[in-house]
Amino acid sequence: MDPKGWRMELSDGHFIPVLGFGTYAAEEVPKSKTVEDIKLGIDAGFRHIDCAHAYGNEKEIGLAIQSKIEDGTVKREDLFCNSKLWITFLRPELVRTALEQSLKNLQLDYVDLYIIHYPTALKPGEELYPEDEHGKAIFDTVDLCATWEALEKCKDAGLTKSIGVSNFNRRQLEKILNKPGLKYKPVCNQVECHPYLNQRKLLDFCKSKDIILVAYGALGTQRPKQWVDQNSPVLLDDPVLCAMAKKYKRTPALIALRYQLQRGVVVLAKSINEKQIKENMQVFEFQLTSEDMKVLDGLNQNLRYLPFHIATDHPEYPFSDEY
Repeated sequence: MDPKGWRMELSDGHFIPVLGFGTYAAEEVPKSKTVEDIKLGIDAGFRHIDCAHAYGNEKEIGLAIQSKIEDGTVKREDLFCNSKLWITFLRPELVRTALEQSLKNLQLDYVDLYIIHYPTALKPGEELYPEDEHGKAIFDTVDLCATWEALEKCKDAGLTKSIGVSNFNRRQLEKILNKPGLKYKPVCNQVECHPYLNQRKLLDFCKSKDIILVAYGALGTQRPKQWVDQNSPVLLDDPVLCAMAKKYKRTPALIALRYQLQRGVVVLAKSINEKQIKENMQVFEFQLTSEDMKVLDGLNQNLRYLPFHIATDHPEYPFSDEY
C-alpha cells in the first residue's frame, strides 16, 4: 500500500488507487449529469475512474476529464482511467478496434487498465445485447485465451498500461494463467463484492496468484430495475451496518467501503450526489477493529444483486461455479 496516493501495486509494477469512482448510471440519469459527476469526483480527490463501453457515457467522461486537465486540477498522469472490452467484441480481431473507440470517446492516448467485461461472448455487431426473434441473447463462441492474446498486443502497443478481467470465476482465471506462452497475467478481477457477497474464496485465490480483486456494487448497487430483483434486501439498510455506522459516527456506505479496503480489495464507489461523493473520500480517515471486520464477514449470504441473467445459458456463464 502506498500512503502517498492510497494506491496498491499491480503485478506488472503499475499502481492502482484503492478507491475508484464508478461511472455506471441508470438509464434515467441524463448524460450531462455524468460530466458534472466526474468533475465533482475529481475535485473531491478521486483519481481512479472506472469506465466501460457498455455504460454508453465514455464521451461525457472524456469531456469531464479534459475540462479538469485544462483547468489545472489534474494532469493526465495523476489519473487512473480504465475501460472494459464489451462482450460483442471478444473475437480477437475486434479487440483493438474496441479499445481504440473507447480511447477516442475518452479523448485519451491510453488507458491505465483495460479489462474483459464478462467472459460470455455475444454476437458481434452494433447491438450491446443482440437478441433473436424470441428475445433471447445471441451467443458467440470465442476462445478466451485468444481474446487475452489480443489484449496483450494492446498493452505492447501502448494503448493500455495494464490488462485484466471482470466477472471471471476461478476456472476462467486459471484458463488464462495456464495458457501456453502467456505474456502478461491479469492484474485484476473486477467482481460484484459487498458484505452480502464477500467473495472470500475468490479473494483468497486471487491473492494467491497476485491478482487484485476490484469490488463493484460495493454499496449494494443502484438497483436498476432491469438487472436487480427489487425484492432483494437493501444493503445500506442492514441493521448491523447501520449500528456500526453509528458507532464510528460514519455513514453505512463508508463502513461498507472501509470493509473492502481492510481486506486488500480495491473498491469502486458510485454516487450521483455531491455530498455523498465528498463523504466517500472519508474512507481513509478511520479504521474498523478486527472484531468489527469479523462481524461484517458474518453478513455474507452469497447474495448476488447482478446475476447477469441474460447469459445464464452461456457455456462460459461465470456464476454457476462456487467461485
